[in-house]
Amino acid sequence: MLFSRTLLRRHSVLPGFDLALGFTLLYLSLIVLIPLSAAFLKTFTMTWPQFWDAVASPRVVASYRLTFGASFAAALINAVFGLVIAWVLVRYEFPAKRLVDALVDLPFALPTAVAGITLTAIYAENGWIGQVLPFKVSFTPTGVFVALLFIGLPFVVRTLQPVLEDLSKELEEASATLGASRWQTFRLVILPILMPALLTGFALAFARALGEYGSVIFIAGNLPMVSEITPLMIISKLEQYDVPGATAIAVVMLVMSFAMLLVINLLQAWTRKRQGM
Repeated sequence: MLFSRTLLRRHSVLPGFDLALGFTLLYLSLIVLIPLSAAFLKTFTMTWPQFWDAVASPRVVASYRLTFGASFAAALINAVFGLVIAWVLVRYEFPAKRLVDALVDLPFALPTAVAGITLTAIYAENGWIGQVLPFKVSFTPTGVFVALLFIGLPFVVRTLQPVLEDLSKELEEASATLGASRWQTFRLVILPILMPALLTGFALAFARALGEYGSVIFIAGNLPMVSEITPLMIISKLEQYDVPGATAIAVVMLVMSFAMLLVINLLQAWTRKRQGM
């Protein structure tokens, strides 16, 4: 036992491993574990009928459908077009490439409230884009979807870019030499390698969309049973000084988010196992 501890200390990558690990656990506890635990503990003060009334009222259920449905759809669309954008940025040279690459990070840098006001103005019925569309976007569930598309795209692109940069072009050349078409090369050679990163980007975009508030609140319209998102329901409960009700809805969101992330991680592990990684 003493020899094992000595060997571990001798081959530790970071000096002061014990102290660094202690600070890591303390920081994660203060920032992540304690706040999440507080939400669960506050919810446990409610009786089961009170909890069910808080999380399963028709208005709250409608917000679940909109929030999870729009978040999933936006993350799915971003996974497709984020792959295309990452591919273009990595594989091709064209004028203003650096500008396009910088624009991908714009949703990271732009305050969410500014993004929401801008999207609302552009997609309003008299806006630049809204006036030419055959359907209404601002103040509808479609507006929520558009806002979630905007804030989720960078997660997919930035997750895929490093993997594409490390992807050897020799694999594609070897596939073409063996007679594979371009579509077969992409589907059977490239896509399996990209799949873990693609699923990670999808999960990050989905998780980010679930908790988005600032950019959505302006363009949604916040019509009861129509365009209310779940974070707005939590804020409404807090404004009514119903802290247990707010934490109950938050706990439901946390549990469903954890379940979704667990599914994504299992899919990633299955994909890596098939690839022999």
